[in-house]
Amino acid sequence: MSVEKLYIFDLDGTLYEGTDHFDYYAKRLALDVKEDNLESFWRDYEKSKNADHILAIGKAYDVAEDAVLTVDPMTLRVVEAHNWDGSAWTSEKVEQVYDRDIEFDFEKIVAIGDGWWLPFACAKHYGVENCYKRYVETKEYMVTDEFQLDPIPGLRDFLLRLKDQTEIVLMTNSDADDVGRLFKELDLEGVFPKVITSAKKPSLTDHYFNELKNEYNVAPSDVVSVGDNFINEIAPALLQEMKAVYISAHGNPVDHNNLVQVNRITDWVENFKF
Repeated sequence: MSVEKLYIFDLDGTLYEGTDHFDYYAKRLALDVKEDNLESFWRDYEKSKNADHILAIGKAYDVAEDAVLTVDPMTLRVVEAHNWDGSAWTSEKVEQVYDRDIEFDFEKIVAIGDGWWLPFACAKHYGVENCYKRYVETKEYMVTDEFQLDPIPGLRDFLLRLKDQTEIVLMTNSDADDVGRLFKELDLEGVFPKVITSAKKPSLTDHYFNELKNEYNVAPSDVVSVGDNFINEIAPALLQEMKAVYISAHGNPVDHNNLVQVNRITDWVENFKF
């Protein structure tokens, strides 16, 4: 198969908006926080959401070291490290502990690329061992009548028009059951001809990008990655000389000719580029 252009979309935080589910996740995690730490847990979580804490979207968190890391997204090298209270590590300690590119594994070192990871890091700091079960509970809650997940107006029609002109693929860390439920909720059933679930981004992002480029026989410059997590979807695309659309209201970590940043996907739909 050979196509003129290929668009690779993320799902969570990209094709739907809102942050209430992050707060629900925090509430579920709080059930596992010791009572003596609850007030501090909520204080730090709220501060991190408001960019008033060393923990913030765009950082990384090392569970074992209980350290908040500033990572160069293009090289995956640790530039700075801070303790939870905001005190900085010496450059010598940073070089000693992080003497190679870091690897994100969803458990020991995580990229705080979106709002899912703020409550996770806060819970880990305050001693919660198993966060995954609360994540599953949150995903289940998101497809109940109690939770309103509204389709983005015009998005389905936009994606269908794009599909008529070229190829579109969905690649997400969510599992197949979650994706099926979310597609139904978001009125996106039947839109994507190819869906990659449980993608384990960023660990396997390069692998899937290479597979897709080969499958569709398309040059890197004709592939566009669309997502809200810079380390998961954007930096790997730029490093492969692909184009990228970064869906985020937070600061842009790099200036790149192949990169467009918008606050919401509707902004990109209305002012389409790439």
